[in-house]
Amino acid sequence: MAFELPPLPYAKNALAPHMSEQTLDFHYGKHHNGYVVKLNTLVPGTKYESMSLMDVIAESSKVAADKGIFNNSAQIWNHSFYWECLSPDGGGDPSGALYDALTSSFGSVDTFREQFSQKAVTLFGSGWAWLVKKADGSLAIEQTSNADTPVTGSDTPLLTCDVWEHAYYVDYRNARPKYVEAYWNLVNWDFVAKNLG
Repeated sequence: MAFELPPLPYAKNALAPHMSEQTLDFHYGKHHNGYVVKLNTLVPGTKYESMSLMDVIAESSKVAADKGIFNNSAQIWNHSFYWECLSPDGGGDPSGALYDALTSSFGSVDTFREQFSQKAVTLFGSGWAWLVKKADGSLAIEQTSNADTPVTGSDTPLLTCDVWEHAYYVDYRNARPKYVEAYWNLVNWDFVAKNLG
C-alpha cells in the first residue's frame, strides 16, 4: 500500500499575500511530497508496509533503528495537519467553545496568541509550535523539534505552526517573527474548534 500526498484544501495561490504560491510550490510540492516519496522507498518489505500512517508513526517512534521511517511518516502527518490549520478565510478571533477554552487557559485570546508566537519564534533549530489539549482537558502550548509530533503521546493537537526554514524562507527570508505574525492572518479557527471537540 503506497502512501499518497493528500491534496491541499485550497489552491496554491489562495494564501497570498501572507504565504506565496512559490512557498506552496516548494513547501507542499517539494518538501511534503518528498517525505511521501521517501517513505514509499523505506517501508516495502518491512513490518510497516501494510500499516496506516498513524500506526507507522506510533510503531517507528519506539524503534531507534527506524528513525528514518519515523521522520518521514511524522512529517507527512505534521504537514497534512498544518495545511488544514490554514485557510484563505482564516484569521481574526475564534468564537464559541474555543474562545472560552483559550480565555480560560491563557487569560485572553491575545495572550494565547502572544505565548504561542513566542514558542514558535524561539524554538531552536527546526520544528513545530503546537496548541494541544492535554489528557485532563486543559490546553497547553508545546514545541517539538524536527519531525517530533504530539500524536506519539497522549496530547491531542489542535493547531500547529511549522517553523522549519522551508516554511518561510521564500517569503520572509530569515525573519521567522514576520512569518509567525503573518501566520495569524491564515489560522483556520473552524478546524481548531473541530479538533477541540
